Amino acid sequence: MIALTHIDKHYGRQALLLDAAFQLNPGEKVGLVGPNGPGKTTLFRIITGEAPPDLGEVSIPKGISIGYFRQDATEMSGRSVLDEAIAGSGRLGDLHHELTDLEHAMADPARIDELDSIVARFGDVQGEYQQMGGYDIESRARKVLNGLGFREDWIDGDVGALSGGWKMRVAIAKVLIGQPDVLLLDEPTNHLDIESIIWLEEFLKTTPAAILMTCHDRDFMNRVVTRIVEIDGGELVNYSGNYDFYDREHEVRETQAAAAYVRQQAMLAKEQRFIERFEKHAAKAAQVQSRVKKLEKIEKLDPPRRREVVSFEFHDPPRSGNDVAILTGVCKRYGDRVLYDKFDFKIERGERWCVMGENGTGKTTLLKMVAGVLDPDAGSVRLGASLKLGYFAQNSLELLNPKLTVYEQIDHDFPAASLGIKRSLLGAFEFCGEDVNKSISVLSGGEKSRLVLARMLFDPPNFLVLDEPTNHLDLFTKEMLVKTLKNFEGTMLFVSHDRTFLKGLANRVLDLSRDDGRTPGPFVYSDSYVKWVERSGHEAPGVHL
Repeated sequence: MIALTHIDKHYGRQALLLDAAFQLNPGEKVGLVGPNGPGKTTLFRIITGEAPPDLGEVSIPKGISIGYFRQDATEMSGRSVLDEAIAGSGRLGDLHHELTDLEHAMADPARIDELDSIVARFGDVQGEYQQMGGYDIESRARKVLNGLGFREDWIDGDVGALSGGWKMRVAIAKVLIGQPDVLLLDEPTNHLDIESIIWLEEFLKTTPAAILMTCHDRDFMNRVVTRIVEIDGGELVNYSGNYDFYDREHEVRETQAAAAYVRQQAMLAKEQRFIERFEKHAAKAAQVQSRVKKLEKIEKLDPPRRREVVSFEFHDPPRSGNDVAILTGVCKRYGDRVLYDKFDFKIERGERWCVMGENGTGKTTLLKMVAGVLDPDAGSVRLGASLKLGYFAQNSLELLNPKLTVYEQIDHDFPAASLGIKRSLLGAFEFCGEDVNKSISVLSGGEKSRLVLARMLFDPPNFLVLDEPTNHLDLFTKEMLVKTLKNFEGTMLFVSHDRTFLKGLANRVLDLSRDDGRTPGPFVYSDSYVKWVERSGHEAPGVHL
């Protein structure tokens, strides 16, 4: 369907692709992985024609439609959410709105002289629209928008009133509604909650479209893709399996490559010693020349490239009292919407509570009340003795000083720590080499999240309250964070849409979307997220499938 051959692409002096080849077959689901940088997005832009290769050929059959979801969605305003989603859905969306315009034109007395041409155009457009299944587009659009978390009143509301994250959901809806032959998806789960992620997962598994996507959600990749393509040193390397298969096979290949490199270096050193020892011995001249020519013909292996892993020993937090947080008779409402009504809840030392619930059930509100950022309307929130609380929210990124570099921020926060300790801390959160000298003002959302988490965990509190701490983090950093927090001896209350994080850490579940079958209100499950999934039969409440 799509074929790239002998592709070279440079970004300034950096070589992104070198003699790279790739093929995407009809209906195939492929995950694209590689180090942070412009390589993956550049490959998408090469396919769409936005960034032609320096060398090589891109082959796409005529008539193939491509839907491309990118992270830099255009501004949206002046339409309802439904109309905006349909308008951006490609050829079918264009026809949908042209039909509407033609209907208005036919009813306009001022255009009576143009009626014949308008009617003729209407017939042409209507025929193509019907052939493409256009009369189902509105119901299909509503189904997609519902799956992505939009309530019906939002769908008919002004798209311009949405936050940036919800506009990104509209951008995803656009490419899904158009039913293109090929879907290019650049981090489609970044702005979604777990309910929408699970819905999208099912949608992509069953769509007949071919898919090429990047994603930082391991479970999502495992369930959708059947092949992984890795950008590695300018090459596109294939792995025939899901992400777990790639992870295992990549480790095997790296180990084998490292062993082959060591063997070749030993052989080259041995041959070089022979040449140096006997290069002036006439009797050995023929052997020396033979070995020199042999070495010249050998294709030298590159040193193995491994992602640098910097270990850091995080301090144990001080011990808190047994009662960490006690909520008694808590009430909270926004207008007519009641989130909590005489809610009682208790958190004890060592518990790791994940808070589950659909949008609008009050997950973030609960965390804010516990963290002291928001007061309940009635009732009390009492924190226990000897408590040191650390609160991570998306607005925590605003606490960073944009005038400082990454290292200067850590140096300002921990002036008494040694240079080596501060470097190791930053390295553990993937700020290595020149990255430590980056200005905070130019950091991505994921880089800022890593820096805020590094600051928090250097001198860890004994009670962590975390609201979506894995947003924008790549798989490597997420897994490092889970590994670090598994050994955390304090208490946690968190919201996350990442199932790796939920499965790895949660030993208690608070489900705000349902009750225990007897008493209305939140359901408390005093066991792990994994056990809760087994008991409830779903990975998140309120999934619209």
